[in-house]
Amino acid sequence: MAVLTLTQENFQTEVANSSDIVLVDFWATWCGPCKMFAPVIDEIAEGNLPGVKVGKVDVDQQPDLAGQFRVMSIPTLVLFKDGKAAVTSVGVKSKKEVMEMIEKLR
Repeated sequence: MAVLTLTQENFQTEVANSSDIVLVDFWATWCGPCKMFAPVIDEIAEGNLPGVKVGKVDVDQQPDLAGQFRVMSIPTLVLFKDGKAAVTSVGVKSKKEVMEMIEKLR
């Protein structure tokens, strides 16, 4: 499954109203650590985990979403369960660490 590009317009449908666990990466094009983290996010999305969606929010293009979830540093991962923010993690993580966060929400 491809990584969803999340915007103010589709966030409600793709995340808030979703019964899946949704992993959301808040990032920016100019952010070095975000670029290092991108392959991990892509790999998780390509893994087609049942009941898991993966999306990205460009904080420069979607400042309201970043503000709504109090994103102060990037990359920030927010995992949503039943449409609600359940876990927030700041900084680059390994694939194993991200997978562990997902498994804890199952």
